[in-house]
Amino acid sequence: MSNEHTPLLAHGVCGESEGTGEASTPNAVPRKLNTFFGVMVPTVLSMFSIVLFLRTGFVVGHAGLLQGLVMLLVAYTIISLTILSICAISTNGAVQGGGAYFMISRSLGPEFGGSIGLMFFLAKVCACGVYVLGLVEALLDIFGQDPASSSALRVLPQGYWYTVLYSSIVLLLVLMVCLVGAHIFARTSFLILLVVTISLLSIYISPLALTTPLKFLITHQGPGNHTLTYNASYTGFNVTTLKDNLAGYTVDYSTGKVMSFATVFAVMFTSCTGIMAGANMSGELKNPSAAIPKGTIIAVLYTFIVYVLLFILASSTCERTLLAQDYGFFQRINIWPPFVTIGIYCSALSAAMCSLIGASRILHALALDQLFGFPLAPAAITSRSGNPWVAVLYTWGLAQCVVFAGQLNAIAGLVTVFYLLAYAAVDLACLALEWASAPNFRPTFQVFSWHTCLLGILSCLVMMFVINPVYSSASIVLLLLLLLFLHYRSPTSSWGYISQALIFHQVRKYLLMLDVRKDHVKFWRPQVLLMVANPRSSCQLINFVNQLKKGGLFVLGHVKLGDLDTLPSDPVQQQYNFWLSLVDKLGVKAFVDLTLSPSVRQGTQHLLRITGLGGMKPNTLVLGFYDSCTPEDYFLQDPAFCESKGSGGDDFGVDLPSLQAHFPPVRHVESPRWLTPEEYVGIISDAIKMSKNVCLGRYFFQLQGEGMGTKTDGAARIIDVWPLNLLQPSSTSAASVDVCSLFLLQMACVLNMASRWRHARMRIFLCVEAESSDQGWVVKEETYRELLRKLRIRASIKIVPWDSVVQLYGQKQTQDPELEGLTKPAQALSEDFLSAVNRMLMEHSAEAAVRFLYLPRPPAHSSQSQKYLSQLEAVTYGLGPTLLIHGLTPVTCTEL
Repeated sequence: MSNEHTPLLAHGVCGESEGTGEASTPNAVPRKLNTFFGVMVPTVLSMFSIVLFLRTGFVVGHAGLLQGLVMLLVAYTIISLTILSICAISTNGAVQGGGAYFMISRSLGPEFGGSIGLMFFLAKVCACGVYVLGLVEALLDIFGQDPASSSALRVLPQGYWYTVLYSSIVLLLVLMVCLVGAHIFARTSFLILLVVTISLLSIYISPLALTTPLKFLITHQGPGNHTLTYNASYTGFNVTTLKDNLAGYTVDYSTGKVMSFATVFAVMFTSCTGIMAGANMSGELKNPSAAIPKGTIIAVLYTFIVYVLLFILASSTCERTLLAQDYGFFQRINIWPPFVTIGIYCSALSAAMCSLIGASRILHALALDQLFGFPLAPAAITSRSGNPWVAVLYTWGLAQCVVFAGQLNAIAGLVTVFYLLAYAAVDLACLALEWASAPNFRPTFQVFSWHTCLLGILSCLVMMFVINPVYSSASIVLLLLLLLFLHYRSPTSSWGYISQALIFHQVRKYLLMLDVRKDHVKFWRPQVLLMVANPRSSCQLINFVNQLKKGGLFVLGHVKLGDLDTLPSDPVQQQYNFWLSLVDKLGVKAFVDLTLSPSVRQGTQHLLRITGLGGMKPNTLVLGFYDSCTPEDYFLQDPAFCESKGSGGDDFGVDLPSLQAHFPPVRHVESPRWLTPEEYVGIISDAIKMSKNVCLGRYFFQLQGEGMGTKTDGAARIIDVWPLNLLQPSSTSAASVDVCSLFLLQMACVLNMASRWRHARMRIFLCVEAESSDQGWVVKEETYRELLRKLRIRASIKIVPWDSVVQLYGQKQTQDPELEGLTKPAQALSEDFLSAVNRMLMEHSAEAAVRFLYLPRPPAHSSQSQKYLSQLEAVTYGLGPTLLIHGLTPVTCTEL
C-alpha cells in the first residue's frame, strides 16, 4: 500500500506533532542550550530570587525555626510531587516552546491547556513584579533617605509613588535585556549565578569570622509619622538564641499586620515558584526531554539544602528582633556587606528577567496556537533571530501594572495561589494520562504514580485555600470562565483530547457492567437504528427520531453498495467524517455506522447484528417509506446548509461545500431505485425475525419545527394514536390489547415526553362497530381507559364508529396460485375498503402533527411484497407525517 512506508511522525507530548511549529519548520530557530545553562541555572536563580537574601529573616523571625522548616518541607513536598509529573510528561515525547503550557495543553487539550496556560502566564507576570519590588526594597535599604542616618549614600526619596517610579525604571531595564534575547540572558545568567554563589559563601563564612557579638539600632517609620526604634543583636552561634527562635509570630513592619502561618508561607513559597524556569526555556533547549527532568531535580535539591542551612544559620546566630525587624540583616552580619548587596541585586534582577522571558514564551505559544483569537495574535510575531519581542512587550505592560501594588508582601499571596493552581494543573495532566492508560503514554522517567499526582493536586488545592481563600476562589472562578470561553469558542486543534481517552476508559468499564441479562421492562427505552439512503431527503426524519429516542441509543445507518474484493480500499472509511459533520450540523445526538455490502438488505442485516456494543444495541429499526413520491432536498431549505459566506470548515477538515458535494442530489422520478419492493419488505421481515421493532416513517418532510434552531414546546401540536390493526377489522373487535398496540402507546408517550412535544395533546382513537348488538365497544372503551390509568398515560380517547368501513372488508377473497399449499389464503383487501380507511383517518386526524398507526406483519412470501406496500400506501396516502409501527417487545409495566 502507498502509505506503508511513510517516515516517522515528529512526536510532541504523547506522540503529538502539533506544537508551536518551532521544531518542525525548516526555518526554525536552532536550539542552543544544554541542561546546565538552559535548566539548572535559570531554575536555581528563580528559586533563590529575593527570598534567599531578603525574606529568610522574615520567615525565621516570624514563624520560628521549627515552623519555618515545616513550611520549607511542605513547600518542597508540593513542588517535588509536581516535578515528578513534569518529568513524566516531558519524557513522553518532544517538548516544543511554551514549556509548562505546551505540556498541559498537549496533554489535556486546548480548553484546559489554554486556560491554565493563561493562568500560568499571569503567575509569571505577577512573580516578575514581586522580584522587581524586592529589588527596589533592597535598593532603598541602602540608598533610601533615612532621617536617623547620616550616610551620604541615602539620597533616594521614599514613598509609595517613588517605589512605583523606581520599580518602573528597573522593569524597563529588564525589558531592554529581554528584548535582546533569551540566549544572551542564559549565558549571562551563569555569571549571575557565580556572583550569587560567592555571596552565599560569604554568608556561610561570616559567622566563623565574626566571633564577637554585635549590637544594632533599627528604626522604622510607624503610624502617625512616629519613628519606631528597636535594639537588636547578633550573638554568633548560641544555644539560647536558637531556643528563642524556635516559635512565635510578630507584626510585619512593612505591612503593619500580624503574621500567621498562611501569610508567612505565602511569602516563603515564592522561592519555590521557579521550578518551571527550565521547562519554560524548552524552545531553546537542545534536548528538552532529557534536560528538563535532570536539570530541575538537581536544581531543587541544591536550593533545598541551601535554604535549610540558611534557616539554621540565621536562627542560631541572630536574635528574633534582628530577624523580624530587618529583612536585609545579612548585610549587617557579613564580613564584607557589599557581597550581600551585590547578591541581592543579581538574584532579584535575574529572577525578574527569567520570569519576564518565561511569561513571554508562554504568551507566544498561546498566540501561535490561536486559542484566544485576535487579542493575542500580535504576540506570535518574532524577530529575525526568533525572539518573540511583541510577547515580551505584552508581558512588560502587565508587569508594570503589578508594581503598582507597591509592597512585595502585599501580592505574594496572589502569586503563590496562581502558581499552586498551575502546579495542580500539571499534576492533573499527568494523573489524567496515567488514568487514561493510553498505550502511547510511555515516559522514560518512571518515578511517579497516580498516587503522587493525586497527592500533588490535593496538597496544592489545600495550601491555596490555607493561604488566601478569596484569591483561591477567584482564581478558580477565573479558570472556569476561561474554560467555558475556550469550550464554546471551540478552537481547532489536532493535539488529541485527554477527555476522549478518559471517556473511552470509563465507557468501556461501564459497558462491561451493562449486563443484558439484567434488562427489565421498567427501564426499557427505544434504541434506534435509522437507515438513511440520502440525508438530503431524510433530515426531518432524523430530527424526529432524535426526539423519539428518550435518552436511548440512536444510530444513523447507511449501506454503501459494492464488493470489497473488487475495490483497492474500503470506501466507507473516508465517509465517516462527512456523516459525523452532518450530525453536528443537525445537532442530533446520534452515532454513525456505515457498511459496504452488495445489497441494501444484506447491509441492513449486518448493521442490525453488529451495531452497538454489549447492552447498547438497537432494538428498533426505522425506515423511510417506500413510495413513488419525489423527495425534497432539505439542504436547499435549511439555512445551515445554504450559507455561502463565513461557513468555514469544522475542526476535522469538512467544510460546507465539501459536505454538500459528498451527498448526491435527491432522486428524480425517472431515476432507478436502489431498492426493489421485495427487498424493502424483506428488510422488514428480517428485522422482525431478529426480534427488532419496526417503524416506517412517511411524509416527514412535511413536519415543521424539528430543526436545531427551533424552539417550541408543542403546545399547538396533536399526537394521534390508532392502536388497532386497521387492515384486519376482525382483530379490533376483541377487548384485549396486544403487544404491538402497547408498543404504539409507549412510543407515542415517549414522544410526548420530549422537549419539543412536552405540551402536545395525545389522542387515542378506538374503532368500534357501534351498530353491533353485543355493545362490545363499551367494554373496549372501559378496558382502554383502565389501561391508560395503569400506564400513567395522559391521553383522551376518541370513539370512531366504522361500521361502514367494515362492511367493505372481505368483499374479495382470492387465493394466490403461487401460495397454494404454502400459506393460508391471503386476504385481498378491496380498493374501496382501503380508501374508506384512508378517508376515516383523514377525517379524524387531519389536524394532527404526527400519527402513529399499527403496521401489520409483512407477508411470508416475497410475491406479496408489492401488494403489501400498495395497501400501506393507500391507507396512509395524503395523511401527513405518519409512523407505522410493528412492535414485538413488551415495553409497559404497571409495577413499581
